[in-house]
Amino acid sequence: MGEKVKDGSRVPYAFLIEKKRDGDEFSAEETKEIVDALLERKLPDHQLAGLLMCIYFRGLSVTETAVLADELMLSGEVLNLSSITKPKVAHYAAGGVGDKVPLVLPAIAAACGVVMPAMIGEDEDFIIGTLDKLVSIPGFRPDVDLKEFVRHLDVHGVAYARKHQSIAPADEIIYAMRREVAAIPCLPLIVASILSRKSAEGAENFVVDVKWGNGSFIKDVEQAKTLARSIARTCDAFQRKSVVLVTDINQPLGDSVGTAVEIEEAVRFLKTEEGEEDFKHLAMRLGMEVVRLAGVAGSTLSAKQMVQKSLSSGAAFEKFKEIIAGQGGDISYLDDTEKLPKAQFVRKLPAPKRGYIHTINAGMIARGVRLLAERPDGTLDPAVGVSKIMKVGVQIKQGEPLMMIHYNDERNLEAGLEYLRSAYRLAPKRPNINELIVERIA
Repeated sequence: MGEKVKDGSRVPYAFLIEKKRDGDEFSAEETKEIVDALLERKLPDHQLAGLLMCIYFRGLSVTETAVLADELMLSGEVLNLSSITKPKVAHYAAGGVGDKVPLVLPAIAAACGVVMPAMIGEDEDFIIGTLDKLVSIPGFRPDVDLKEFVRHLDVHGVAYARKHQSIAPADEIIYAMRREVAAIPCLPLIVASILSRKSAEGAENFVVDVKWGNGSFIKDVEQAKTLARSIARTCDAFQRKSVVLVTDINQPLGDSVGTAVEIEEAVRFLKTEEGEEDFKHLAMRLGMEVVRLAGVAGSTLSAKQMVQKSLSSGAAFEKFKEIIAGQGGDISYLDDTEKLPKAQFVRKLPAPKRGYIHTINAGMIARGVRLLAERPDGTLDPAVGVSKIMKVGVQIKQGEPLMMIHYNDERNLEAGLEYLRSAYRLAPKRPNINELIVERIA
């Protein structure tokens, strides 16, 4: 298997490429052969690239995707969390500019009695990731070994950790090649990647937030809905329960983008339940979905009450501090966020004219912030970011601030400002506002 006679010679794995090129399904044995070949470095890069492009254009069936997810999961370590009796639910968000939910949701879940493994891998190049934000808290250690990861889950209910190289290593090889051949948006490979990694981390069931818009690699809402349905169907075939939301990310979530500024916004929500309505609404909704799916709440009403109580009682904030302290973070910076890194310079981005904010390109804001924050060595300045972001539908006068810009280095200031200016489009009439949550699939 995996070879085809061509001009009297044997061409390894060409048969599998041709099979998918022609729209046929892989058997379970063939999928296993592909993953084994990846691990043994027998599948040349040019053939892997060809195979992935055939999958990109031809797709995979639900059964093929579930089998691939299983083989990718089994390609490395699979954590055994059977000694932890609490339910284990994974949260995954596809993209998202200014998304503080991955910071606060695990703490809410843990405060409600749900264990949430949170190994965090790479995101799109322009996205400032959850770990980038967490390391702005002095002392926080994102790199923990698997034994320590399991211990944190047992003791605290959560571990925010960098993805370990032994978790689904075959998926890492595929992901690297997907980036090389522009196949990141390949829906079945996205599904298999999510399910394999999160299952290997010990999750039993899944709550997934599929974001669509200019702040995600998924630009089309119908494509996002297709991905969401594919996740739900594949979870069924994979014998996992799931809830998948399709959400709009055509503007930043919340009112800040950066590292320390987003930690400050997340802490404010956990401590006081205050914040931008879109961020609060999504955090509450996903929290409710987690506790319902985990079985610790029996109805939508009881789930809402449980999540609200975790916030109003301070339990979620205390849990967040406990998790951060467990990984070496100095929680005095959470008790007093004024201690978090502050930029030397703060300036407004003035509106160029009077009107309504018609559209915001979240991706451009993310790129502008990253340009301002990135140091010559590639690390991010934790003090840099934008805050008080005016949202779609707001009426604004010429010269009023569209956002506040926090920066330390003027080296890339003009280039960063150009991205931020270009992100906004103003118009004389009030625009229609998109619904934040487009669809729910369970």
